Amino acid sequence: MALALFDLDNTLLAGDSDYAWGQFLIGAGAVDRARYEHANTRFYEDYKAGTLDIAEFLAFALEPLCRLPRPQLLTWRARFLEECVRPMIKPWVAPLLQRYRAKGATLALVTATNDFVTAPIAELLGIPHLIATVAEQRDGRFTGRPHGVPCFREGKVTRVRSWMTDHGLTFTDSVFYSDSHNDLPLLEAVSRPVAVDPDATLLAAAEERGWEILRSDPSREALFA
Repeated sequence: MALALFDLDNTLLAGDSDYAWGQFLIGAGAVDRARYEHANTRFYEDYKAGTLDIAEFLAFALEPLCRLPRPQLLTWRARFLEECVRPMIKPWVAPLLQRYRAKGATLALVTATNDFVTAPIAELLGIPHLIATVAEQRDGRFTGRPHGVPCFREGKVTRVRSWMTDHGLTFTDSVFYSDSHNDLPLLEAVSRPVAVDPDATLLAAAEERGWEILRSDPSREALFA
């Protein structure tokens, strides 16, 4: 397998890092609880329903990065990684990734969650390439806006194609693991789409098209068809 692509939230993680980061900031007192928690939950429900306005969501999600001091953000991010993300990593992830490494595949994490949150997660997972929504910076400060095309829905395909061009790769021998119907455009682009613990919409699409469907078995710490 030349190219192995992995969604992050609810695929490699048993949870959503974007939503969890928002909840972490609430707990840390970095944002107003009443306003932020309501919006964080609403956006997450919109995402699951397939109705998310990505521009509106990113304006919300990236605002704390431009307002809060970077040293404090980095301290909180390190805590978030250990306290929230590490426990969410599904037990079968490490051996699955190792099998692809052993085959000599190029591994990339492809996620709508912004790169400030996900860069250390990719490093923790040992995935060398990250294709994520980019939090724009100017003069070393976050602007609160995304840079370029958000890595979401069709934008994931656009971003992956651009990345492949830079690395001399194609979809000819490729796999993509995802849980979400929001990732149907990229699942349709790869040569081997894999639905992992899929939502109802993706499950129906995968069954109709004969795609692989894998489910976690926490009791055995493994992944089964």
